[in-house]
Amino acid sequence: MIHHIVMWKLKEADKKENARKIKKDLEALKNIIKELKFIQVSFNMDIAPQNNFDVLLDTHFNSFEELNIYANHPEHLKVVEFIKTVIDQRVAIDYEVN
Repeated sequence: MIHHIVMWKLKEADKKENARKIKKDLEALKNIIKELKFIQVSFNMDIAPQNNFDVLLDTHFNSFEELNIYANHPEHLKVVEFIKTVIDQRVAIDYEVN
């Protein structure tokens, strides 16, 4: 199982609204991209907002090939284009769980 984790720091303008849109749009991909086995989008609890990222994406795939299909899927790329307009920073990690 491949886990793909992404975190974003959002720009201050419309931060909460943009976080909700990111969650809605990404989680909707579960019904569109069959290779996507699990998806969850979560928000920071604002305990230390200046040091923490705002939004976390947790996804699971059966293989790196399936992750690549997801990453390049046209519907995913539409969401990515919006995300790029509302973030200051992005970090990600991909790892395998046996």
